[in-house]
Amino acid sequence: MFISGKEFDTNNKMYVMGILNVTKDSFSDGGKYTTLDAQLKQVEKMIKEGADIIDIGGESTRPGYIPVSAEDEIAVTCPIIEKVKTEFDITISLDTTKASVAEEGLKAGGHIINDVWGLKKDDKIADVIKKYDATTIIMHNRKEALYQDLFEGICQDLEESLQIAGNASIPKEKIILDPGIGFGKDTPMCLKTIDFMPRLIERFDYPWLMAASRKSVIGNTLNLPVDDRLEGTLAITARAFMDGCSFVRVHDVLPNKRLIDMLSAIKNAI
Repeated sequence: MFISGKEFDTNNKMYVMGILNVTKDSFSDGGKYTTLDAQLKQVEKMIKEGADIIDIGGESTRPGYIPVSAEDEIAVTCPIIEKVKTEFDITISLDTTKASVAEEGLKAGGHIINDVWGLKKDDKIADVIKKYDATTIIMHNRKEALYQDLFEGICQDLEESLQIAGNASIPKEKIILDPGIGFGKDTPMCLKTIDFMPRLIERFDYPWLMAASRKSVIGNTLNLPVDDRLEGTLAITARAFMDGCSFVRVHDVLPNKRLIDMLSAIKNAI
């Protein structure tokens, strides 16, 4: 697939998306990157460490998050998008569920809209994505972690999101799917979802993003605080690589990049 004029070989490679949260309310690094200078330094660091995409978020999605107005979200995300667009040759993703924020972010220079509600929260966001010929990450989510069958429930929900994308005429080659680790699922469900990624990849012929960095599934499984979850994150990245995911969204770019490079070398050894 092509994003921002760059080719992403999603059939043979895994790409690293570095996380830049510019909100004070993020579960992991909230408040660390609230000035433009700090944000740019973190972006530069992640690019040097091997990030292929920078994912910028202006509203936390953690449990019990503090809602942010569209105006405030635009105010904290668009300046850094404009700066990154000007100063770095890097693909930019905007993590938002709001159509108005998506539009301003794409105007500012964004290339991807990463929607944790799979185009379902704002009925105008799919049209905005199509209008700007942007790529979208459609993540699985639901309000309550209630399923008769977890796998089929996730599939049904994703099919609904893909129908919304289809109705807006978003091309298939502009869509990435995300199983939604930590969203609409408890810890055992998250572990099961990670485990049946090969089934999801077989069911849906799209590139997949794994986004589990530092999340509660790791903390609850290993009984570790949020800043001590690197090994758990790396384990999930390794599993996602082996299963065939094309992208991984992480806080710690360098160790994940090295892990992927080592696994790639083993995979491609003659």
